[in-house]
Amino acid sequence: MGSTRGTFLDVTAAPLDLPALRSRIDLALAEFLDEKSRAAAMHGLPAEVTEFLRGFLFSGGKRLRPLLCVIGWHAAGGHGTPASTLRVAASLEMFHAFALIHDDIMDNSDTRRGFPTAHRALAERHRAGRSGPAADRLGIGAAILIGDVALVWADELLHTAGLRPGQLADVLPVIDTMRTEVMYGQCLDLITTGLPTPDTERALAITRYKTAKYSIERPLHIGAALAGAGPAFRAGLSDYALPLGDAFQLRDDLLGVYGDPAVTGKSVLEDLRDGKHTVLVALALRHADRAQRRTLRALVGNPDLDDSGADRIRRLLDGTGAHAAVEHLIRVRRAQAEQALDQSFLPPTAISVLRELAQDATTRSA
Repeated sequence: MGSTRGTFLDVTAAPLDLPALRSRIDLALAEFLDEKSRAAAMHGLPAEVTEFLRGFLFSGGKRLRPLLCVIGWHAAGGHGTPASTLRVAASLEMFHAFALIHDDIMDNSDTRRGFPTAHRALAERHRAGRSGPAADRLGIGAAILIGDVALVWADELLHTAGLRPGQLADVLPVIDTMRTEVMYGQCLDLITTGLPTPDTERALAITRYKTAKYSIERPLHIGAALAGAGPAFRAGLSDYALPLGDAFQLRDDLLGVYGDPAVTGKSVLEDLRDGKHTVLVALALRHADRAQRRTLRALVGNPDLDDSGADRIRRLLDGTGAHAAVEHLIRVRRAQAEQALDQSFLPPTAISVLRELAQDATTRSA
């Protein structure tokens, strides 16, 4: 990244105001949805699609990906935060809504952010006059369609952002790569769910593709591409993004087993019942003795797992050292990300906010 040093001579030293950026991203999303609501009313289309998606988008969420997109823009020397950059950032949140809605269907999840998942909420909304199975099928079908709408609208937000032709040409390959990577990660996750093994490399590959690249690396790359940064500069951002993305998902894996559902909005039984092939479980299987391994295989992936069984699993995760090992990995990965910042030529404003995000992402409770 040394050749990019001169890029930052004109960058302001004013700190980035993340809460203000969140508000502007939310405004961009709300204005877009308002446009869609008016268009639906004009053409006699169901208002439920837009309003349900609005409720989903504004039911919580960290706005991590759009914020990193804006940070990437500033890191690469972008001045101010133009409306076009905010709209591209908002498109990432719309794409994330698509990904979450479909992910919850594939995982058969009941809750998201403390609320019923989209397919559960839609089934309940339309249950009157239908049998239970019919309402459940309708909920799944409707959620797939609403997720598809979010994917289409993510494209629309991007293509109507007012980007210059050169900006669009630079950013589209990065977005295409991001979308492909997250689908590969999701496929790996599906294939291995229910069949956890001691293979930590496989578990880390799922982490890398499903989360590290999608949640941290590519959003930074997209913002940087908008500011004209090339592949060499983006590779420097990856030195920070990939270890932090690994740590982010490792923390998520721990919260999925040890978290407080009142804070996380998710059950601590779901991942264990599904038998997710996480680094946490892989390490436990690797270091367990024969009896411990037999118990883990009997309990992890059992759809009837109850709180008592989950407690037994947690004791085994602690007893095999897997819990402590994952905490150590999180610290190591965060240190790698912070070291990358120390060695970078990013502007001080970007370094400061990226260092803050690294701390928040790895010590969070939700």
